[in-house]
Amino acid sequence: MRVLITGGAGFIGSNVAHALQERYPEASIYVLDNFSSGHFKNLIGFRGQVITGDISERKTWEELRERFAFDVVFHKAAITDTTVEDQFLMMRTNSDSFRYILELALEWSAKVIYASSAGVYGNTPAPMREDAGLEPENVYGFSKLSMDYIAQEYMRKFPELRIIGFRYFNVYGEREQYKGKTASMIYQLYRQIKEGKRPRLFKWGEQKRDFVYIKDVIQANLLALEKDVSGIFNIATGEARSFNEIVSILNKELSTTYEPDYFDCPYDFYQEFTQADISRAKVELGYAPEYPLEKGISEYIKNLEG
Repeated sequence: MRVLITGGAGFIGSNVAHALQERYPEASIYVLDNFSSGHFKNLIGFRGQVITGDISERKTWEELRERFAFDVVFHKAAITDTTVEDQFLMMRTNSDSFRYILELALEWSAKVIYASSAGVYGNTPAPMREDAGLEPENVYGFSKLSMDYIAQEYMRKFPELRIIGFRYFNVYGEREQYKGKTASMIYQLYRQIKEGKRPRLFKWGEQKRDFVYIKDVIQANLLALEKDVSGIFNIATGEARSFNEIVSILNKELSTTYEPDYFDCPYDFYQEFTQADISRAKVELGYAPEYPLEKGISEYIKNLEG
């Protein structure tokens, strides 16, 4: 099996690379990254090949066409900073590049497993279902919804091609620390507490998210590789938890008593409440999240502290 992972030096991509290497030791695994937000340290221990390239440049894909053929493409590369407002850059990087990937996947007869986002739902009512509430609040969410529409068109035109899209909710876990300000709030609040600072939250910390631990995300990706399915799926826990609850769990795990430092939210596109309906992923993929927030944070801290 020959596997390409775009964004393979990033948070989710590098975890996929390590998991595939462990599960399929005979596979040939290649990582493609421009290292704009990924980091080489995420790939320490990875024994496959690394290709440096920009997914938004067609020449990258022309060079890959000349040199390689892949059985599976895990497409995790993207601009993941949801505060970026450059619409041209966002759409060119996230949406246009996806067409290049699917064109090649069609030539290679390769399965494509790609990263979409809960950002496609904006502030529509929860629980979010894959076929409703598609009203993104920012261009990041719009770019991901555009990818989903591109994927669905390819699914209709080429039913033999297997395409799986994952609308990730709020992912946290190992190998995210190099994302900087776009790392999960769980990681950022952890760092603030470790530095002796009060954890900072938008007023009044009761906004809720469906937080999903990276190991559940990896479970979903491996299932997508192994199942003969196409479709778009929510990947989450199906439970919404508040930022105040995160602070409480962190205080308990770290034996601290910090009170939040609340401040005004500067974003008019901020999602107040996200919660996924994960029934489609359960039925069609066999996905079963194993890490509720307390368990996920506890394991994550053991990793960070170790």
